[in-house]
Amino acid sequence: MERFGSELARRGWTLRSGGAVGADSAFEKGARAAGGRCEIYLPWPGYNEHAEGRLVEASPEAYDLMAQIHPVFARLPGSSRRLHARNAHQILGADLQSPVAMVVCWTPGARGRGGTGSAIRLARSRDIPVHDLADIAARRHMGELLGLEVEPPQDAGADGGQLPLPL
Repeated sequence: MERFGSELARRGWTLRSGGAVGADSAFEKGARAAGGRCEIYLPWPGYNEHAEGRLVEASPEAYDLMAQIHPVFARLPGSSRRLHARNAHQILGADLQSPVAMVVCWTPGARGRGGTGSAIRLARSRDIPVHDLADIAARRHMGELLGLEVEPPQDAGADGGQLPLPL
């Protein structure tokens, strides 16, 4: 994830991330090490010790959108709704009108579950390509695109997603 983040940053891509532990953090570390641009969408101030982020409170429209995507959104605790709503901004930007070109993520077993799963469903509903790096074929594909050798899959954490956007 760090290598992919670094290489995409060197190629001028901007990382959109939610600042989660695991894949989000690894991708951000790589992007920042390469001097890349990062948009970190936080669900609340200080989330995972991030001192700053582009967005701290998701828009009401983001909540409405994710209520359509997540099967039990209304029954989730407020903190979970905030996490899912910020995913809408990761995929569609602060204005919800600037979609990413692709999603690069990691979900356990490449099953697209957890918070990243809702981001994946939103992306797919907009025909945005999704590359879940827990799937070795997706990992190899990204490696080929970037000219990097890939390593065997390792667990990147329970729920982390990376959302790069070219500028």
